Amino acid sequence: MHLFRLLPALLLLPAFSALAQTAVIAARVVDAAGKPVADAVVVAVPSDGTLRLPSRPREGVVDQVDKEFTPKVTAILVGTPVTFPNNDNVRHQVYSFSPAKRFELPLYAGVPAQPVVFDKPGVVVLGCNIHDWMVGYVYVSESPYFAKTDKEGKASLADLPPRQYVVRVWHPQLDGAEEVTRKTVDASQPRRVDAEWTVKLKPEVKVRRAPTAERGGRY
Repeated sequence: MHLFRLLPALLLLPAFSALAQTAVIAARVVDAAGKPVADAVVVAVPSDGTLRLPSRPREGVVDQVDKEFTPKVTAILVGTPVTFPNNDNVRHQVYSFSPAKRFELPLYAGVPAQPVVFDKPGVVVLGCNIHDWMVGYVYVSESPYFAKTDKEGKASLADLPPRQYVVRVWHPQLDGAEEVTRKTVDASQPRRVDAEWTVKLKPEVKVRRAPTAERGGRY
């Protein structure tokens, strides 16, 4: 009788044991003045090159609200389908000329019939042919181990198989090559490892929102 009561708990032991064997990289990104950097993408790649990719990445979403891309920076795994719903009361024409993914969604409202599949790693810059100030970014990672920093400049890369990782940082305003930010982080033990980056950022360039861009309000 007691054995049957213990059986459910015994069955859960392997799952808890596997979870306890993972590592966490607690990343923090600051600028040259020591201020937290939000919307930085932190990517960890195992030093031995071993990557276990999910068979089917979860779908991503880049919304359009108040004539802006939301979120401004989206981090996804290579092969992820992304939908671009338009929640404005005007139509948008989303496009990208970036080498990692060239595409164009004809002028539309609502949700496009098909998502866009981002099948190459790299940075994809988004724009709108109707509203010039709309700029967004999709960071397509070759590794499933990535996270985006919050307003405090912090990101947690959890459930990592214990090993050494080469970790790098990207940000839309990064002054210099992403490769320069690479550092080796020893996460070979199932514990939390803290890592910090100080990055130099370029000033943000914004296109002024002009009423004439609305073309009489039809778009």
